[in-house]
Amino acid sequence: MFLRISFWCIFALFSNYCFAQIPISMEIPKSTHPCSKISEYPDDITENLLLARMIEGLGFRYYWVTEGLRPEDLAYLPGNDGRSTEETLEHLFNLSNVIANAVLGHTNIRPVEEVEMTFEERRLKALNNFDSAAQFLKGVNADIKNVKIIFQRGEKTSEYPIWNLINGPITDAIYHCGQIVSFRRSSGNPIPPGVNVFMGTRSLK
Repeated sequence: MFLRISFWCIFALFSNYCFAQIPISMEIPKSTHPCSKISEYPDDITENLLLARMIEGLGFRYYWVTEGLRPEDLAYLPGNDGRSTEETLEHLFNLSNVIANAVLGHTNIRPVEEVEMTFEERRLKALNNFDSAAQFLKGVNADIKNVKIIFQRGEKTSEYPIWNLINGPITDAIYHCGQIVSFRRSSGNPIPPGVNVFMGTRSLK
Protein backbone atom coordinates (compact mmCIF):
# COMPACT_ATOMS: atom_id res chain seq x y z
CA MET A 1 0.00 0.00 0.00
CA PHE A 2 2.81 2.37 0.92
CA LEU A 3 4.64 1.61 -2.33
CA ARG A 4 1.46 2.31 -4.38
CA ILE A 5 0.92 5.71 -2.71
CA SER A 6 4.61 6.61 -3.13
CA PHE A 7 4.48 5.76 -6.84
CA TRP A 8 1.51 8.07 -7.50
CA CYS A 9 3.06 10.89 -5.47
CA ILE A 10 6.27 10.67 -7.49
CA PHE A 11 4.28 10.48 -10.76
CA ALA A 12 2.27 13.59 -9.88
CA LEU A 13 5.38 15.57 -8.96
CA PHE A 14 7.14 14.51 -12.17
CA SER A 15 4.10 15.44 -14.30
CA ASN A 16 3.85 18.90 -12.74
CA TYR A 17 7.53 19.47 -13.33
CA CYS A 18 7.31 18.48 -17.00
CA PHE A 19 4.32 20.70 -17.75
CA ALA A 20 5.94 23.61 -15.91
CA GLN A 21 8.92 23.37 -18.27
CA ILE A 22 6.89 23.89 -21.49
CA PRO A 23 7.99 27.24 -22.94
CA ILE A 24 5.31 29.78 -23.84
CA SER A 25 6.49 29.79 -27.45
CA MET A 26 5.47 26.13 -27.74
CA GLU A 27 2.04 26.75 -26.26
CA ILE A 28 1.24 29.67 -28.60
CA PRO A 29 2.75 29.07 -32.06
CA LYS A 30 3.56 32.19 -34.07
CA SER A 31 1.96 32.91 -37.44
CA THR A 32 4.28 32.47 -40.42
CA HIS A 33 2.17 34.69 -42.69
CA PRO A 34 3.98 37.77 -44.08
CA CYS A 35 2.62 41.35 -44.08
CA SER A 36 1.34 41.40 -40.48
CA LYS A 37 3.36 44.60 -40.01
CA ILE A 38 5.19 47.09 -42.21
CA SER A 39 8.98 47.14 -42.19
CA GLU A 40 11.08 49.94 -40.72
CA TYR A 41 11.57 53.12 -42.73
CA PRO A 42 14.36 52.85 -45.34
CA ASP A 43 17.29 55.25 -45.14
CA ASP A 44 16.84 56.46 -48.72
CA ILE A 45 13.91 57.63 -50.81
CA THR A 46 13.98 56.05 -54.26
CA GLU A 47 11.40 55.14 -56.89
CA ASN A 48 11.78 51.45 -56.06
CA LEU A 49 11.34 51.95 -52.32
CA LEU A 50 8.29 54.18 -52.77
CA LEU A 51 6.56 51.53 -54.88
CA ALA A 52 7.62 48.81 -52.42
CA ARG A 53 6.11 50.83 -49.56
CA MET A 54 2.82 51.16 -51.43
CA ILE A 55 2.66 47.39 -51.88
CA GLU A 56 3.66 46.81 -48.24
CA GLY A 57 0.84 49.11 -47.15
CA LEU A 58 -1.56 47.12 -49.31
CA GLY A 59 -0.27 43.82 -47.93
CA PHE A 60 -0.65 45.08 -44.36
CA ARG A 61 -4.25 46.10 -44.99
CA TYR A 62 -5.02 42.83 -46.73
CA TYR A 63 -3.53 40.83 -43.85
CA TRP A 64 -5.73 42.43 -41.21
CA VAL A 65 -8.96 42.69 -43.22
CA THR A 66 -8.73 38.94 -43.86
CA GLU A 67 -7.56 37.91 -40.37
CA GLY A 68 -10.12 35.86 -38.48
CA LEU A 69 -12.79 35.71 -41.17
CA ARG A 70 -15.48 33.12 -40.47
CA PRO A 71 -17.50 31.08 -42.99
CA GLU A 72 -20.50 33.34 -42.37
CA ASP A 73 -18.31 36.39 -43.12
CA LEU A 74 -17.13 34.89 -46.39
CA ALA A 75 -20.72 34.17 -47.41
CA TYR A 76 -21.91 37.69 -46.61
CA LEU A 77 -23.61 39.45 -49.54
CA PRO A 78 -24.43 43.18 -49.30
CA GLY A 79 -27.70 42.63 -51.13
CA ASN A 80 -27.17 44.96 -54.09
CA ASP A 81 -26.29 42.39 -56.76
CA GLY A 82 -22.60 42.91 -55.93
CA ARG A 83 -19.94 40.37 -55.02
CA SER A 84 -20.01 38.45 -51.76
CA THR A 85 -17.05 38.78 -49.39
CA GLU A 86 -15.55 35.56 -50.73
CA GLU A 87 -16.01 36.62 -54.35
CA THR A 88 -14.38 39.98 -53.57
CA LEU A 89 -11.44 38.13 -52.02
CA GLU A 90 -11.10 36.01 -55.16
CA HIS A 91 -10.85 39.23 -57.17
CA LEU A 92 -8.25 40.55 -54.71
CA PHE A 93 -6.25 37.36 -55.16
CA ASN A 94 -6.22 37.85 -58.94
CA LEU A 95 -5.06 41.46 -58.45
CA SER A 96 -2.24 40.24 -56.20
CA ASN A 97 -1.11 37.92 -59.01
CA VAL A 98 -1.03 40.80 -61.51
CA ILE A 99 0.99 42.97 -59.09
CA ALA A 100 3.54 40.25 -58.35
CA ASN A 101 3.84 39.24 -62.01
CA ALA A 102 4.47 42.84 -63.09
CA VAL A 103 7.21 43.41 -60.53
CA LEU A 104 8.84 40.01 -61.04
CA GLY A 105 8.63 40.21 -64.83
CA HIS A 106 6.10 37.42 -65.42
CA THR A 107 3.29 37.29 -67.96
CA ASN A 108 -0.38 37.12 -66.99
CA ILE A 109 -2.04 34.36 -69.01
CA ARG A 110 -5.68 34.94 -69.92
CA PRO A 111 -8.14 33.43 -69.34
CA VAL A 112 -7.06 32.71 -65.77
CA GLU A 113 -6.83 29.01 -64.96
CA GLU A 114 -9.27 28.12 -62.20
CA VAL A 115 -7.58 26.34 -59.29
CA GLU A 116 -9.50 24.99 -56.31
CA MET A 117 -8.18 26.54 -53.09
CA THR A 118 -9.42 27.02 -49.58
CA PHE A 119 -9.78 30.54 -48.21
CA GLU A 120 -6.63 30.12 -46.12
CA GLU A 121 -4.62 28.83 -49.09
CA ARG A 122 -5.72 31.73 -51.27
CA ARG A 123 -5.02 34.21 -48.46
CA LEU A 124 -1.48 32.94 -47.92
CA LYS A 125 -0.72 33.02 -51.66
CA ALA A 126 -1.97 36.61 -51.90
CA LEU A 127 0.15 37.65 -48.91
CA ASN A 128 3.19 35.97 -50.44
CA ASN A 129 2.51 37.82 -53.71
CA PHE A 130 2.51 41.21 -51.95
CA ASP A 131 5.56 40.32 -49.88
CA SER A 132 7.56 38.94 -52.84
CA ALA A 133 6.86 42.05 -54.92
CA ALA A 134 7.84 44.44 -52.11
CA GLN A 135 10.99 42.52 -51.21
CA PHE A 136 12.09 42.35 -54.85
CA LEU A 137 11.67 46.11 -55.25
CA LYS A 138 13.85 46.67 -52.19
CA GLY A 139 16.65 44.56 -53.70
CA VAL A 140 19.78 46.09 -55.20
CA ASN A 141 19.13 44.64 -58.67
CA ALA A 142 15.56 45.88 -59.04
CA ASP A 143 14.96 48.41 -61.81
CA ILE A 144 11.57 50.10 -61.70
CA LYS A 145 11.83 50.94 -65.40
CA ASN A 146 11.38 47.24 -66.15
CA VAL A 147 8.09 47.02 -64.26
CA LYS A 148 5.17 46.61 -66.64
CA ILE A 149 1.99 44.59 -66.88
CA ILE A 150 2.00 41.94 -69.59
CA PHE A 151 -1.14 40.09 -70.63
CA GLN A 152 -1.20 37.16 -73.05
CA ARG A 153 -4.40 35.79 -74.53
CA GLY A 154 -3.69 33.10 -77.08
CA GLU A 155 -1.26 34.55 -79.61
CA LYS A 156 -1.96 38.16 -78.63
CA THR A 157 0.26 39.96 -76.11
CA SER A 158 -0.35 43.41 -74.65
CA GLU A 159 1.90 45.49 -72.38
CA TYR A 160 1.16 48.40 -70.05
CA PRO A 161 3.61 50.67 -68.18
CA ILE A 162 4.09 50.98 -64.43
CA TRP A 163 1.61 53.84 -64.28
CA ASN A 164 -1.22 51.44 -65.04
CA LEU A 165 0.01 49.17 -62.24
CA ILE A 166 -0.32 52.03 -59.75
CA ASN A 167 -3.71 53.42 -60.76
CA GLY A 168 -4.96 49.95 -61.72
CA PRO A 169 -4.31 46.79 -59.65
CA ILE A 170 -2.62 48.43 -56.64
CA THR A 171 -5.22 51.10 -55.91
CA ASP A 172 -8.03 48.78 -56.98
CA ALA A 173 -6.85 46.23 -54.39
CA ILE A 174 -6.74 48.91 -51.66
CA TYR A 175 -10.30 49.87 -52.62
CA HIS A 176 -11.50 46.28 -52.29
CA CYS A 177 -9.74 45.89 -48.92
CA GLY A 178 -11.95 48.75 -47.76
CA GLN A 179 -14.99 46.84 -48.98
CA ILE A 180 -14.01 43.83 -46.88
CA VAL A 181 -13.72 46.09 -43.83
CA SER A 182 -17.31 47.21 -44.41
CA PHE A 183 -18.61 43.74 -45.24
CA ARG A 184 -17.19 42.02 -42.18
CA ARG A 185 -18.48 44.79 -39.92
CA SER A 186 -21.94 44.19 -41.39
CA SER A 187 -21.62 40.43 -40.81
CA GLY A 188 -20.81 41.04 -37.14
CA ASN A 189 -17.05 40.48 -37.18
CA PRO A 190 -15.12 43.77 -37.45
CA ILE A 191 -11.36 43.74 -38.03
CA PRO A 192 -9.21 42.91 -34.97
CA PRO A 193 -8.75 45.84 -32.57
CA GLY A 194 -5.52 47.80 -32.44
CA VAL A 195 -4.72 47.76 -36.17
CA ASN A 196 -3.03 51.07 -37.04
CA VAL A 197 -2.68 51.55 -40.80
CA PHE A 198 -0.93 54.89 -40.27
CA MET A 199 1.92 53.28 -38.30
CA GLY A 200 1.72 49.90 -40.00
CA THR A 201 1.47 48.02 -36.71
CA ARG A 202 -1.05 46.39 -34.41
CA SER A 203 -1.13 47.19 -30.71
CA LEU A 204 -2.89 44.93 -28.20
CA LYS A 205 -3.18 47.71 -25.61
